[in-house]
Amino acid sequence: MAAQQNPTERAELAQALRTAVRGEADFGATARALTTMDASNYRRVPLGVVSPRDADDVAAALAVCRSHGVPVVPRGGGTSIAGQATGTGVVLDLTRHLRRIVGLDPASRTAVVQPGVILDDLRAAAAPYGLTFGPDPSTHSRCTLGGMIGNNSCGAHSVAWGTTADNTHALTVTRYGGDTLRLDRGTLPEALPGLPELIRTHLAPLRTGFPELPRRISGYALDALLPERGTDPVRAFCGSEGTLGVVTEATVRLVEAPAARALAVLGYADEAAAAEAASGLLPHHPLTVEGMAADLVREPAGLPRGGAWLFVETGGATPAEARAHAERVLRAADALDGTVVTDPAGQRALWRIREDAAGTATRMADGTEAWPGWEDCAVPPARLGPYLRDFRALLAEHGLRGTPYGHFGDGCIHVRIDFDLLSPPGVARFRRFSEELADLVVAHGGSLSGEHGDGQARAELLPRMYGDELVALFSRFKDIWDPDGGMNPGILARPARLDENLRFEVLPRRPVDVAFGYPHDGGDFSAAVRRCVGVAKCRTPHSAGTGVMCPSFRATGEEAHSTRGRARLLHEMLAGGAGGASDRNGVITDGWRSTEVRDALDLCLSCKGCRSDCPVGVDMATYKAEFLHHHYRRRLRPAAHYSMGRLPTWLRLAAPFAPALNTLARIRPLAALAKRLAGIAPQRTIPVLARQTFTRWLGRHRGKGTAIASGDHVVTVWPDTFTNHLSPEVGRAAVRVLESAGRTALLPGRGLCCGLTYVSTGQLDKARKVMRRTLDRLGSTLGAPLVVLEPSCAATLRTDLPELLPDDPRAAELAASVRTLAQYLEEYAPDWQPPRLNRPVTGQTHCHQHAVLGDAAERRLRDRAGLTGELSGGCCGLAGNFGFERGHWDVSAACAEESLLPSVRASEPGTAFLADGFSCRTQLEQLGGVRARHLVELLAEGLEEDLMEGGAGEVSGPAAE
Repeated sequence: MAAQQNPTERAELAQALRTAVRGEADFGATARALTTMDASNYRRVPLGVVSPRDADDVAAALAVCRSHGVPVVPRGGGTSIAGQATGTGVVLDLTRHLRRIVGLDPASRTAVVQPGVILDDLRAAAAPYGLTFGPDPSTHSRCTLGGMIGNNSCGAHSVAWGTTADNTHALTVTRYGGDTLRLDRGTLPEALPGLPELIRTHLAPLRTGFPELPRRISGYALDALLPERGTDPVRAFCGSEGTLGVVTEATVRLVEAPAARALAVLGYADEAAAAEAASGLLPHHPLTVEGMAADLVREPAGLPRGGAWLFVETGGATPAEARAHAERVLRAADALDGTVVTDPAGQRALWRIREDAAGTATRMADGTEAWPGWEDCAVPPARLGPYLRDFRALLAEHGLRGTPYGHFGDGCIHVRIDFDLLSPPGVARFRRFSEELADLVVAHGGSLSGEHGDGQARAELLPRMYGDELVALFSRFKDIWDPDGGMNPGILARPARLDENLRFEVLPRRPVDVAFGYPHDGGDFSAAVRRCVGVAKCRTPHSAGTGVMCPSFRATGEEAHSTRGRARLLHEMLAGGAGGASDRNGVITDGWRSTEVRDALDLCLSCKGCRSDCPVGVDMATYKAEFLHHHYRRRLRPAAHYSMGRLPTWLRLAAPFAPALNTLARIRPLAALAKRLAGIAPQRTIPVLARQTFTRWLGRHRGKGTAIASGDHVVTVWPDTFTNHLSPEVGRAAVRVLESAGRTALLPGRGLCCGLTYVSTGQLDKARKVMRRTLDRLGSTLGAPLVVLEPSCAATLRTDLPELLPDDPRAAELAASVRTLAQYLEEYAPDWQPPRLNRPVTGQTHCHQHAVLGDAAERRLRDRAGLTGELSGGCCGLAGNFGFERGHWDVSAACAEESLLPSVRASEPGTAFLADGFSCRTQLEQLGGVRARHLVELLAEGLEEDLMEGGAGEVSGPAAE
């Protein structure tokens, strides 16, 4: 079945769907671009996207599509790795509205869910009853139950609790055309009259043609319909990849969650040794037996000695019982080294390495790209060691590299391979390798898919696994369910070729002319955009711990405002001819002038959270700056770009008139007019200008002291715009602390600027000019340790400056010299003792600090000072100019309400509010009504208190000014 391409027919289809469904029917470029890809190598462009509100909407949409002869693909979280969540007709987005947990019965240990329910939401609802849903793929924070049923997902705990099919009792399914069926175990639905005959007349191949192994996901599970297997249409439907119908409701089984868990981490010489040991641990009834090799682990902190590791999780009624269970596993394992981890934080840190593997494995240690395609084949667990040796040999034979990891206890291996999918010879090698690897998997008694389904990546090769007779039965089974062939055509039955529809073939063949250097992508903007493989960690609806990514998605719930969504739009922009490419295959065809890309990036806070939290290091803040640079080149910009984008200039000019301007800003009509002209949100209060800048104060302060001797320990303090003009008290406090550590604080020069505001608004020509001037003026101080108090400015100097001036060696030298105050004290004054403050703190770790600089030194300094409590993750929502810009107020406030403001409201009396970033402090003041301070301010106050308690005479320093 071919999707309609005629514009008139498409318009008629769109109107028919908008009339028939109460949900949204969006045939615009943005909606289509967002769903061209999943997490696979494939790309198919849909006609439009429908977001049904309920089961009736699903039926209505399927009826309309059938009447128009248009195919349909149901889509959950879009994290499928084999291409089955893409389609050329209408995409049904089941995540927007169909995400209700209809019921949860602890007594029967079942739950009834709609297909768009996020797995973690179900697990959270079941947790108060000591229950959980057993299957847990690494995408548990954003994958949906409908998608898990479609792919028969498994996850790390399948050795204990099985696959999704093992945990699904009943389904309500709507077929192409709109009729609805109820599937229960033990009976075949009457609406499928040809199904009993299909089974009855083919008993022999159905009984002998399916390999027995725990992770056989490939093909349709027709053997589940055999009478001796209970005639189970639910199990047969699971794993059908949207080719039979659309799940609108599912009854799933819940399992008892252990009250306590422990993790035995076992080190082995190599992955084959770990694989051979895995099956021997199954008699100990672990919850997981996960494996990975050293070439996947960039920083093996916390791991025992070895070249590969098994993660064996155990459970118990008490922590002692779980630990004892893990220790028995450790003693029974013939491991090179091992340890038992019981601390929940330590376990989470180790599991994060494993869960992020689907993303981190897309880049080899040398930066080379690696791709799915042979992501999850499975063999009998006892055959895993020999299979891995043969697999490595086949890789070497084809000159390929990969990093295997996965569910060793179930014989299931995940791997990303450095296929060249950009050139015809590379694609040809991809096909040859896939065919030979399919034969190798079958020779070891395995399944082409052990978790993620066949999709387009492997379905073409199913005859090598099942033979022609069984594959012909697959097509007949599909036809009984879907005689019109409208459900996800090209997948499983009569599949497309594995080397068709590759998502890379539409990208420009030559590097696009860009401003940033993209050092980690060979200077190629297309390669940077290709980083997004679609694992969708950015779509996590709630802040996970101290993570930041992606605040705008969590505020809006819209795919367009996720990191992945923006990357997809940029991909389509490049495919449509941006940067001078000749191809016009993208959904977005107006290149850098695209309003669709502009609107999606408008709500990007440039928090840089994706730079650290995204498993593949997508840096949307940089991509946004790049896009704005091109989009507004030689065009009129938004008012906020002229006002806040050029803030350093305006503040420098305003400094002599600060008292008068502060007075005028308090006159409401004048303030309202100023905000309207400057593009500032009317809800915002204009910050107060400092009566005396930090640089002026430091000049006077130095002037009152003795001359600097040659033996003095001198440190340069960066006079960033925010500290200098808006919060000089932070600079004064830093000088006081540095002096207590025996350091003399000096300015590195005059008229310096990191260029932050120009970068964030995409004024990159101006940013480079400012940065070059700064490098020129630094002179002899260049390369000396540079203390930067404002995290966003430190991050700009550390990353944006060298990436905008890649050919200037001074840029890299300056970037390497940047330190936060805590980092400087730890590195250059390790014997300095901070004052003991002994009080609780709450507040915010700045996004840029989290993403670029890290906050380990700050955490250690807080501990030494007796400051207890954790700072919240997420984003404050102000993010420099973002929260001040007109139109951003609602999203800015929603970001603050996610974790920052609740943590402030929950704080106990006497708690200090910490925020090293000016934006974070401003947001807390304007939305939370509290005064937050930089860590250095608390330390300086403690030093002054120590002096007063010690009977010191006249106080000097910040408190005296």
